[in-house]
Amino acid sequence: MLDLKILGTGCPKCRKLEERTCQAADELSITYELEKVTDINKIMSYRIMMTPALVVNGEVKIAGKLLSVIEIQDILKQVES
Repeated sequence: MLDLKILGTGCPKCRKLEERTCQAADELSITYELEKVTDINKIMSYRIMMTPALVVNGEVKIAGKLLSVIEIQDILKQVES
């Protein structure tokens, strides 16, 4: 099971990243737990400069940009293998 976190303040891009991440994992039949992290202190603990960000199993995979579903699937496949 993957531990997925969306780091962001709840902006439209953050919500879109959450939606696309869930879609990507669902289409790949990946079991996951998703947490939305909106607390600025927790976000800063990941040492990112921009949101939204995607954290997979504790590792920041992207920050400051919105990826497509296919790009997110590529990231998830790499982690799964």
